[in-house]
Amino acid sequence: MHPLASTTRPHVTGELPGPRSAELLARQERRESNARVYPRSFPFAIAEAAGCFVRDLDDNVFLDCWSGAGVLSLGHNHPELVAAVTEQLGVFSHGLDMPTPAKDAFTEAQLSMLPTSMRDRMKIHFCGPTGANAVDAAIKLCKTATGRGDVVSFQGGFHGSSHAAMALTGNVSQKRPIANGMPGVHFFPFSSCSRCPLALNPQTCQVNCVALLERALADPNGGVPLPAAVIMEMVQGEGGVIPARLEFVQRVRELTRRLGVPLVVDEVQTGCGRTGTWFAFEQYGIEPDVIVASKALSGIGQPVAIVIYDETLDTWRPGAHTGTFRGNQLAFAAGARAVRIVRRDDILGNVRARGAQVAARLAELDGHPGVLEVRGRGLMWGVELAEPTDGRSVTEVAERVQARALRHGLIVELGGRADCVVRLLPPLTVTAELVDVALDILIDAIRTVTAVPKTAAPAA
Repeated sequence: MHPLASTTRPHVTGELPGPRSAELLARQERRESNARVYPRSFPFAIAEAAGCFVRDLDDNVFLDCWSGAGVLSLGHNHPELVAAVTEQLGVFSHGLDMPTPAKDAFTEAQLSMLPTSMRDRMKIHFCGPTGANAVDAAIKLCKTATGRGDVVSFQGGFHGSSHAAMALTGNVSQKRPIANGMPGVHFFPFSSCSRCPLALNPQTCQVNCVALLERALADPNGGVPLPAAVIMEMVQGEGGVIPARLEFVQRVRELTRRLGVPLVVDEVQTGCGRTGTWFAFEQYGIEPDVIVASKALSGIGQPVAIVIYDETLDTWRPGAHTGTFRGNQLAFAAGARAVRIVRRDDILGNVRARGAQVAARLAELDGHPGVLEVRGRGLMWGVELAEPTDGRSVTEVAERVQARALRHGLIVELGGRADCVVRLLPPLTVTAELVDVALDILIDAIRTVTAVPKTAAPAA
């Protein structure tokens, strides 16, 4: 076992970055694109990682509750996945879309994780190895099958940074520098009840946000042509960890089925067990027409992305959507083994148990003036911070929470509007003990940073 895998607590000494990390960060700044993101929030250079822990070049050890943005579902360097990749590397590594034993086993494993009622009618498309490329492929598939061109997406959603996926994403600031995005995208409100997009009282609202979509698509003067697809997340991740309401999802599904519009569910972040079921849509009692998956499919960071879709949509011609790296045999070998581990070790059971633990611990923040809302499913959680009253911006407060947590050895990320949501995506193998360690650090950071400074007593 790797020594880090048996570590029980993070430890950080000295300033961040330490001298060895600072050297690499400086070289990176000189040579790499200004578009780099994570070294700005996590100022250290990584030496090694195992399980839930990362060690930097200055021997600081961090508890990783970001997991490569959810990619490392079984933690860093899971020994069985390392063995599977190592074995496959000596056999065959790159196969375009040729059939191989590794690819066949991966395909069988992914289809086997679908609800029983869906398995026999779904097909898999292998595309470029990113979630954004899979989103592009899914939209192309639906446009080809329906002959229509418009797409409905939802405010607050995130579907990637490629040209088409960015057009489907709600974040306007990301799109502002890029003129002439993909046309024909129509945004509708998502069931984000704490920030109701229709400014309604969430206590009395009857999910009027989906009623707006229903009326627009039914109204011949509504301005929205019958779309080729509706794309949505069950839990908006980058949007601030916002689970959709059950009735919202079910009404969208009923509407799209009635109108003959394919429903695309983006499970890039929620898939592979992140929310406690293999796919998050299973918790909503629906069956989508198209599923997009990527991030955690290999469990070890080997890139792979797929589109799983109803066979009736399979109308495109050979070569309609390709990708040179769609045949990553290392990812296939790891992904098939990951599914076996998930079943054998009851990983989904651990996700649900640890999710309940996170919910109970974060309930300690109920009523805290610095916290607007705590949201999550399984091991996907967000704490939305409230707008401070002391002149600071909520973004500044969130950044200070993140920095304080890091200084005490916890890696967390920010998201949501104005980056005001502190986000947790720990490995699905995280233990109860490590969840408590992480939440001790996080809750302390939130309470400390959001505390209103006491004013000095007036002079006598």
